[in-house]
Order: sequence, then C-alpha cells, then structure tokens
Amino acid sequence: MLRKLLPILLIVLFADLGLQAQEETEKDSLPTTLELLRYDGLSALGGVTTTYTQPLKWQKDDFITAGAIVAGTAVLYIFDDEANKWFRDQEDDIPILIQDFGWYYGSPQNNYAINGAVYLYGLFTRNEKVRKTGVLMISAATAAGIIQTISKTAVGRARPGDDRKKNEFEPFSKEGAYHSFPSGHTILSFTTAYALSKQFNNLFVKAGILGVGLISPASRLWEGAHWLTDVGLSMALSVVVVDTIDKYLNQERNYEKPENEGISWKFQVGLGRVGLVGTF
Repeated sequence: MLRKLLPILLIVLFADLGLQAQEETEKDSLPTTLELLRYDGLSALGGVTTTYTQPLKWQKDDFITAGAIVAGTAVLYIFDDEANKWFRDQEDDIPILIQDFGWYYGSPQNNYAINGAVYLYGLFTRNEKVRKTGVLMISAATAAGIIQTISKTAVGRARPGDDRKKNEFEPFSKEGAYHSFPSGHTILSFTTAYALSKQFNNLFVKAGILGVGLISPASRLWEGAHWLTDVGLSMALSVVVVDTIDKYLNQERNYEKPENEGISWKFQVGLGRVGLVGTF
C-alpha cells in the first residue's frame, strides 16, 4: 500500500514545491519600493522637460489655444482696475478661515506637502493610479512653479496698491512690490486641484475639487496682492502644464497595470456614499 501511495505523495510534494518556487519567482519579479521611486522620479523629470520642449512641437490647434489665452488675458486687462476695487471691497465679508486657507493652501511648503502625501500613499500601497496622480501633481507644480519664479522677476509688474498702476513695470526688480505677474499661489493651488480633479469622472466631485482650488486665487484678489490678469493667466498656465504632463505620462510612461495582486485602495464618491474601497 505504501509503495502505491509513494509516487502519489512524491507528485504532490514536487507540485507543491513547484508552486512555491513560482510564487517566489513572481514575488521576486515585482519592483521594489526603491525601483518604483526611481521610475517615478524619472517620470516627474520627464514631465518637467516635456513641458518646456512641448512648444517646439505645437500644431495648429495649439497655436489657436495660445492665441485664445492671450486674447482672454487682454480682455481681463481692460477690467483690472475695476476688478481690483471690487474684490478688495469684499475682503471684510470673507470669513477669516477661508482667507487663511487660501494663503496656506497656495504656499509652496504646504502645497508640496499635500502633493508628497498623495504620492507617498500611492507608493507604499502600490496603487498605480494614486502613484501616477502624485507624480503628475509634483511634476506639474515644479514645472509651473519654475516658470512663475522666473517670470515674476523678469516681467517686474507692479502689484496693486500704493498708487501703482496696472501698466507699471520694473523688470528684474528685487522689490516684492514688482513681483505681481504671475501669481505663485494661484499656480500652485490650481495646478494641484486641476491635476487631482482629472482623476475623477464624477462632475460634482470635479467641481468640488476645482472649487477648493479657486479659493487661493480669489484670496490673492481679496488681499490686493495681484491683478485679475495675473490670476487668470496663472490658471490658464496651470491647465496647460497639467494637460501636457498628463498626456506624457499616459503615452510615454507605464502606469497601466497594477504592480501586484495585493489590495488596491480607491477613493469612491457617489450619491449617498463616500469612502475607501479595497480591491483584491
């Protein structure tokens, strides 16, 4: 009897060992956290460089879009003085909590902390969608932030207040009073909000996220720190940068398949429900 069972036991044993070896091989083939970090770092760098080289590849539609942005900015410029006065008159009616949120949300250190938290969550949970979102948020904020830092000094537009005019410029001035264009708070806050909103299909969720992203731009107008054209063009720049990098990540980088078959956490919002759903 034992002699008959022995071949069967050996078959079962070797089959089990084979399955274990296969599982170990699959486990070993999964990228490590450091490998994912390196890949995402290169993705972020590629997104930034793509943003700056993309104008060299513009087609007819891109030039039309650029022309529309310039034309829209010119229209806003007509109303800069009136808009500045109107927004300043509303400041006393805005709750302090909203004003403070607008300032802190658009500050570089807080903005990058939010972007970094999103990315690290995606990295350590190995959630592809969240990782990609974090890379998009970080690279877009970096690309747009560098543009605004250079432009702010080079353009030297006067901020509202102290009898300074909307057409007053002192290029390369070291004075903060002449660093109005574009708005750094607007670029960082709206870039983050727009990048995050692109990850949801629900229009109400999108609108809510973008609404939060508009608080910081509005706060800069309430405080008289920027003209309407500064804020408007900064928001347009945010959209262009995010769309450019998002297209690059979708076409040039591999964020399609999950890294493993573990639990994948997704944030879901719907009618009468909100929460995290784990898929495994």
